[in-house]
Amino acid sequence: MDDSLRAQIENYLSRLDGLSRRGRQLREALAADPSNASVIAETRAWQEECGVTINQLSGGSKAHWLARSFSQGFLMRSMDGRAVEGAAPAEIVTRLLDVLEQAVASLVFTRSGTDDGAAISASSASEQPAPRRFEFVHNAELRLVVEQAYIDSRHALEQGDYDLALRTSCGILEAIVTDALEHKGLSALIASGSPTGKIADWSFETRLTVAERVGLIRGGCVRLPAVARAYRDHDGAVEVFERDARTTGQVLKVVMRDLDPGR
Repeated sequence: MDDSLRAQIENYLSRLDGLSRRGRQLREALAADPSNASVIAETRAWQEECGVTINQLSGGSKAHWLARSFSQGFLMRSMDGRAVEGAAPAEIVTRLLDVLEQAVASLVFTRSGTDDGAAISASSASEQPAPRRFEFVHNAELRLVVEQAYIDSRHALEQGDYDLALRTSCGILEAIVTDALEHKGLSALIASGSPTGKIADWSFETRLTVAERVGLIRGGCVRLPAVARAYRDHDGAVEVFERDARTTGQVLKVVMRDLDPGR
């Protein structure tokens, strides 16, 4: 096995370990309070992160055994074995944790050179085209930057570096909102009651407020934590908690949908 493939496998194993640890925490939280809206929202975000990783390891094929196992984790079986929608959130988490364990076992088989007929290949996943999350960004050069930054923010979150994850998510949020404002045009923004002067000179808070006022985004930024709104200033001097980082990532996804309604 070449060093490149081994590095890819180690990267996926680390990512899967982070997802598994987070999944177990969410399962405990759901067991304690199954109706907690915040925990349910975090669980959905975790499920999405799991789906992205499983899709990559499945080579983008829904017919792959790992992708099928992931999809089946959301189904509840009736007495006669038919699939019925509606499995409980905690049960879904348990099933997806099992899928993550299967993925880990298969990667370990691949790393050891064991061919069990079901091993997944990190190299095939790396050859898949990058997801086009930021096609709505008008600045072509910026698209590549924010796409890589988005990947970095997910990895930082999985590794428990919540300060880096939050600041990276905020940087992406500011970049894509600024891109949308610049495309709208300063004249149109001023006509709508926005401040004069260059958009680049506006504060992060002002850019979000103006973008919402002119209808580029909706009200999702109301959930943005105070530490995220001041992300330019703290430079690591303020402690960032996991909930802050995850909420900021969720707000980013909401704004991405606002700016690209076809997502």
